[in-house]
Amino acid sequence: MKPDLRQFFLACDPSRVLKQENAEDQKYYINFSEVRGAEIIKKLGRAICWKSEDYTCQLFTGHIGCGKSTELSRLKTKLEQEGFQVVYFESSQDLDKGDLDISDILLAIARRVSESLEAIKINPQGGYFTNLLQECGDFLKTPIKLEGQAELSFLIGKITAKAKESPQVRSQLRQYLEPKTGGLLKAINEELLEPAKKELQQRGQKGLVVIVDNLDRVDDRPHVSGKSLPEYLFVSRGDQLNSLHCHVVYTIPLVLAFSNEREALKNRLGGGTDPMVLPMVPLRQRDGSDSEAGLQLLRQMVLARAFPDQLPEERLNLVTEVFDSPATLDRLCRVSGGHVRNLLSLLSSCLLELDSLPIDQNSLEIVIRKYANELALAITPDEWELLEKVAETKSVTGETQYQILLRSLFVFQYHNEQGDLWFDINPVLAEVYSFQ
Repeated sequence: MKPDLRQFFLACDPSRVLKQENAEDQKYYINFSEVRGAEIIKKLGRAICWKSEDYTCQLFTGHIGCGKSTELSRLKTKLEQEGFQVVYFESSQDLDKGDLDISDILLAIARRVSESLEAIKINPQGGYFTNLLQECGDFLKTPIKLEGQAELSFLIGKITAKAKESPQVRSQLRQYLEPKTGGLLKAINEELLEPAKKELQQRGQKGLVVIVDNLDRVDDRPHVSGKSLPEYLFVSRGDQLNSLHCHVVYTIPLVLAFSNEREALKNRLGGGTDPMVLPMVPLRQRDGSDSEAGLQLLRQMVLARAFPDQLPEERLNLVTEVFDSPATLDRLCRVSGGHVRNLLSLLSSCLLELDSLPIDQNSLEIVIRKYANELALAITPDEWELLEKVAETKSVTGETQYQILLRSLFVFQYHNEQGDLWFDINPVLAEVYSFQ
């Protein structure tokens, strides 16, 4: 029972985020928490549920492509089941990752929250907030005419749409709002978030949660403050991002976990709590021994996309319908290093080479070698030396090494259930370089 090649290819789309509310996506989902060291989503959800009457601000990070968005979709569903109104949005749809400031983030959150509330017939009416938006419109020469009970999301959308069209307009809007940031925060809290929580609780719900995804993709470029853009936003201005009167989960760049500002980040934005890191799926332990449990789960991740309606044990009996041998499947899983997007990317590349299944070992090796050569082109002699040290010590120290090694996906981060943390080389690099 070979799977349809086109459907299998579509199911392996590396950019696809599995949505928990989608029945088909649920069939593809594999829970890696037992080998990643912790059920991070359960911890995030528990903190919110246990402090439902208060406000929490939690930080979530990890390699881009390691599965954070899929896990956050699970968090959204779990919290909705617990009785929360959850606003999840991908900030990349609202913000320019290389050109943003605190006011941009706050307005994006306010618009998304107001849209979500309006959809369930909760329409907070802002006084100061509405006046501020009108002033912004006048300042940007985009007058906002209020007709009847204008929805708050519409007012915010008019302003942000104008700013999104032009970097110059964005800059002007920030200059106008920067001195008013305190007032903007107060208005969002008192005229939007607090009335929303009160109304939700009257309806029998526990409160409001905002999940801001994709902020981990903020460019690590210099800011006029002298800091990097991530440090400026999440550390220097962390107190303000932590001042919203609702539960918030922010994804943040992994570089901040290696920054000298880590403790300041923890205290200003995280409220004293460390960022939670989603690591790779380990295929080897720190001592070099195999992690059979990690390999088994990655096999299932691949086979679930080919045979979503089969039980896990049944899929294993169908391996040769997709691969010429179980060894070819294992080779694919191991060379991915447990980076789920890389695994799906390699798999998709193999499928594009085929007229029909199964995937043969030779086709896989060609795809691996092509990817390895392309990745190695970016590595300098000094960086090869750093990689050799990581291969030997299984550690990465300092922000500079992070920037060079982890951000470029030359090195992956791993955890286990004992709390051990280590780093290892992206296995594909071993295809073109001999690490002693």
